[in-house]
Amino acid sequence: MSEMTSQAGGMDLTMQPIGKETLIQATKTLREYKEGKTQLEKRIIETEKWWKLRHWDVLDAQGGPSGSPYDPRPKSAWLFNVLMGKHADHMESYPEPLILPREQMDKGESQMLTNIVPVVMAQNNFEDAYSQAGWAKNKSGTAVYGCFWDPEKLNGLGDVSIRTVDVLNLFWQPGVVDIQESRNLFHVELADVKDLEDQYPHLKGQLKPGQAVQVAEYVYDDRIKKDQKTMVVDWYYKKRVQGRTVLHYCKFVGEHVLFASENDPEMAETGWYGDGEFPFVFDALFPVEGSPCGYGYIDICKSPQTVIDLLDQQITKSAMIGATPRYFATDQAGINLEEFTDLTKPIVHATDLSEIGLRPVDVTQLGSIYIEVKNQKIEEMKYTAANLDVSNGSAGGVTAASAIAALQETAGRSSRDSIRASYRAYAKLVTMVIERIRQFYDIPRQFRILGPQQTEKYIWYSNANLQMTQQAGFGDMMEARKPVFDVDVRAQKQSAYSRLSQNELAVQFYQMGIFNPQAADQALLMLDMMDFSGKDELEQKIRESAMRYQMMMQQMMMQGGMPPPGQAQGGEDPRQPRTGQPQRQAGPGEASHVQRARVQAHQATQPGL
Repeated sequence: MSEMTSQAGGMDLTMQPIGKETLIQATKTLREYKEGKTQLEKRIIETEKWWKLRHWDVLDAQGGPSGSPYDPRPKSAWLFNVLMGKHADHMESYPEPLILPREQMDKGESQMLTNIVPVVMAQNNFEDAYSQAGWAKNKSGTAVYGCFWDPEKLNGLGDVSIRTVDVLNLFWQPGVVDIQESRNLFHVELADVKDLEDQYPHLKGQLKPGQAVQVAEYVYDDRIKKDQKTMVVDWYYKKRVQGRTVLHYCKFVGEHVLFASENDPEMAETGWYGDGEFPFVFDALFPVEGSPCGYGYIDICKSPQTVIDLLDQQITKSAMIGATPRYFATDQAGINLEEFTDLTKPIVHATDLSEIGLRPVDVTQLGSIYIEVKNQKIEEMKYTAANLDVSNGSAGGVTAASAIAALQETAGRSSRDSIRASYRAYAKLVTMVIERIRQFYDIPRQFRILGPQQTEKYIWYSNANLQMTQQAGFGDMMEARKPVFDVDVRAQKQSAYSRLSQNELAVQFYQMGIFNPQAADQALLMLDMMDFSGKDELEQKIRESAMRYQMMMQQMMMQGGMPPPGQAQGGEDPRQPRTGQPQRQAGPGEASHVQRARVQAHQATQPGL
């Protein structure tokens, strides 16, 4: 899907900055970028064959020891198992953003964005995109997200569009590590000529099927016809305008401009996207020097997988030979060889049973050492990929729950490291979403969010509070101010073990009396020394509960009530374990309305008990 769908309308482009000569030069640059990416494309296509368990085709093409075409070609899925486990870890840590302001006055806006951005992501089916990115990252080493503005969404109102992008369709300046440092960035896709002519009527009869640049492709199971397709190029480039970097965008087919932001007077100085960044985010698994892409688990583990399958081939071949009796026979064997080799014949005719020229062929059986070598290669792959048995649920004979938890925590270090890198890419993506909202949300639109106590709430939102404003600076100077936000990423979906640990922690807090408002000071001191998910929310609730309790007790004291002897002001002794029941016995001379106030204070501060 190309980003821009506006029609050029057949406007005269002869006097525009982007014309035929510019497109010829851009296509030449695209070819240069394509040449610099040849090895990467070859590696990615090869890893896809490994993923489809077609690696014997790769071994044959490389002239490796794949054996006779008639030999068995086992395809053990040990490498496939590694990828499944890593993808499961990736999805168990599905991210959600916490948007933080850099200035206190933007705190309300950051809370609004924290509620709205996940809705925008959900409307783009981001969980599906996150899953696709997880497969691509673990297979070939690189996942790419694209964050665009689609003016056709919401019946022409327009909205943010987020999707994964195939690395084979992207071309950048060779040698750069940060994609934003490339001079140009090209995204190429094939489109039907008929669809383009319907969308851009002025191109009717002018397009010729074919590709100006041969784009690398995977080996598909389906047969895809390309005789009626042509190449559509999305070209992004940066220019310096009045001392700042501006991002421009041009969409073209061959020598025909479909859209060019530089040709639009309203965008000539501001550019296509206001943040001036290419709308792509790369997420590499194992980074390499001189490229924004990385290596994946297939690149790391295909060597032991090759040895495993080659040993499987020979072990299987040896077993088949041993299970199939063979014989040496002379030219005058004295038997009917056709009947002898036909197992359905109960009788084999022979001329002289005493002189049969037939002898079994001795077969040398493989020793157990070869099985051991194969098992060692399997273990090598497990350790290389950090996909140990404990990561897949096997405790290896360990029975203690704490020991199992420690093993699982240690075994998951590599997955957590990869996930943290994905979170950094996700933070960049969320920042781009905020910039699209800042630039294009001119018209208010409604969102359904979750309010307090997980209740549905409908709000209207626009970009009015995100725009550049003028404020007083030093002296009489006025300075420009734009709200800027930081993005903190946390896991939305935790594993079953993490949820169990969190629930057990809550039960322990209850048993210790942490939720008793009379012990709020001690509870806050303890929580200050701890670190766990949701700590800030818990601290806030304890403070609010203590404040409500203090207000209720002050009201009771104003009505003439006194605390019972031997207790701290307000009821229970905080040093004693809570029983979960309010103290209902009145002190000496305590009036009935004071008793009721005491019960109401306890119920108000500890609801549900």
